[in-house]
Amino acid sequence: MRRPSTAPRRIAATTSAALTLALGATACGGTTGPASGGELSGQTVTVAGVWTGSEQQNFKKVLDAFTAKTGAKTVFVPSGDNVSTFVGSKIEGGNAPDVVMVPQVGVLRQFAQKGWLQPLSERAAGTAGASLAPVWKDYGTVDGTYFGLYFKAAHKSTVWYAPEAFAQAGVSEPKSYADLLKAGHALADSGRPAFAVAGEDGWTLTDWFENIYLSQAGPEKYDRLARHELKWTDASVVKALTTLGALFKDQQLVAGGARTALRTDFPTSVERVFGPEPEAGMVFEGDFVGGVAKDQFGKKPGTDAKFFPFPAVDGGKAPVVSGGDAAVVLKRAKNGAAGMKLVEFLAGPEAAEVWAGAGGFLSPNTEVDLQAYGDEVARSTAASLVSAGDTVRFDMSDQAPAAFGGTKGAGEWKVLQDFLRDPRDPRGTAATLEAEAAKAYGN
Repeated sequence: MRRPSTAPRRIAATTSAALTLALGATACGGTTGPASGGELSGQTVTVAGVWTGSEQQNFKKVLDAFTAKTGAKTVFVPSGDNVSTFVGSKIEGGNAPDVVMVPQVGVLRQFAQKGWLQPLSERAAGTAGASLAPVWKDYGTVDGTYFGLYFKAAHKSTVWYAPEAFAQAGVSEPKSYADLLKAGHALADSGRPAFAVAGEDGWTLTDWFENIYLSQAGPEKYDRLARHELKWTDASVVKALTTLGALFKDQQLVAGGARTALRTDFPTSVERVFGPEPEAGMVFEGDFVGGVAKDQFGKKPGTDAKFFPFPAVDGGKAPVVSGGDAAVVLKRAKNGAAGMKLVEFLAGPEAAEVWAGAGGFLSPNTEVDLQAYGDEVARSTAASLVSAGDTVRFDMSDQAPAAFGGTKGAGEWKVLQDFLRDPRDPRGTAATLEAEAAKAYGN
């Protein structure tokens, strides 16, 4: 938190022509001008990433800080959802960006195995090693080589709600999944359906499944399914799909029903809860919902936009699913040396604290001052993420090969969209997921 993205990743792709123009630009809306002087004065670093809207604008503030520190000019290019396809086409065309913010572990592994990535410099690796829990290095490492610096993290087990909707319905924050459904029906009875579901963005549906599965099946099976050591036809998967399907088919719980949900992207799902004409009481997604509610709709996190942890399902433990965006430097970059300087900057607390103050951001960096976050909600969420250490479970779809877990209109994203459209056959959906996974994993 899609990624996201992790985040949030993954909204609409820009046209190929526009992307080519942006990559070749010397001055455009996506650039930050160089400071006078500095070790990289006169050089340009091109950064590709999935971020759009307020996330993109806030990341550009980080790039501005890098410019002020080094003198380097920066260009940010939106990659669209399909980061793998985008980067592959740019490498093939001899126009590769210097740095890519990769939102999926599976895609990072794919890039490394294709020989596209430079190992992190000793400075970047050393800084990260001193300030990140080992799990984050593990996610950025392929076959013993450290390639990806995790800069932005997401806490993807949060349910955001409009306090006035809860007050009108007379409900409080639920502590179990069963109570969550009861609260949803009470919201609908009071005039506002429970959830705005962003079904147009398939990554949000994977997050629904993963939180239910982690709580129901437990971390051991979660890890095995993420590695495809457990088949998607396993009874635990069918059970989780059955649980999710009961929500999907209930029009009191899904605002506008499946048809509306499948036409709703992530930003619109937030608008339907926190916008000027609210149509739902809750939206499930990562901590980054707070940033969108704040930046686009003027809501104050903790006051006008609140959240509670995704509740435990069927007596299991409450899930904690995370996502993240890793900075990598491409071997075929035009300015890889300056790109690595940017990654070294991202490894320290200074860069993270820039975005932390803007909102919609969490850092896994233990050296980031919690007071840098703009509100108490963000501070408490960041503290929770950092204190979780190695117990964090990374977004399962982001660990998968891109063909299965990270491609718009294909793999798990499409299968779960089809399931949202018609959730009557969880067992058949599990079989389809297994067939798609077997193709992508090659086993």
